[in-house]
Amino acid sequence: MAADLNTIRGIADRVASALGLEVVDVEMRGGGKARTLRITIDKPEGVTHEDCSLVSRDVSTILDVEDVVPGASYTLEVSSPGLDRKLVRPEDYQRFMGSRLKLMTHDPVNGNRHFEGRLQSFEAGKLTLETIPKKKPKPGHTVPGEKIEIDLANVEKANLVPEI
Repeated sequence: MAADLNTIRGIADRVASALGLEVVDVEMRGGGKARTLRITIDKPEGVTHEDCSLVSRDVSTILDVEDVVPGASYTLEVSSPGLDRKLVRPEDYQRFMGSRLKLMTHDPVNGNRHFEGRLQSFEAGKLTLETIPKKKPKPGHTVPGEKIEIDLANVEKANLVPEI
């Protein structure tokens, strides 16, 4: 029987919000005795080691008491999303307006599935990206500075690109 990630996320959300944090992602990796439950947390001023430790302690206690993760043992990891954090929810796109992203779509847009650019806007489930291609585009494909509109439902994966 697999762990219910929605239940785990609910527990992690309650613990994190009580500490002024948000849960970015919850995922279970591996199988058998090599399972890892990864919880990613964030806050505007950045996550500290103590934040991770507190969330880990509290979530672990609740998961064990309520026996939420059935079966063999697992490792719980609580961490910050890092500089190249994933964008998952609509709120993520709102929060990181103007940031540089890399994203991959399920279906091609203008002949491409891979994009890098600056997030210009996010409204009504659509994002607008001003592109920054890695190499010279083929005729009819994405050009530098082109604004591409992509449905959020078509985004397979999106990450921030660190600008240091």
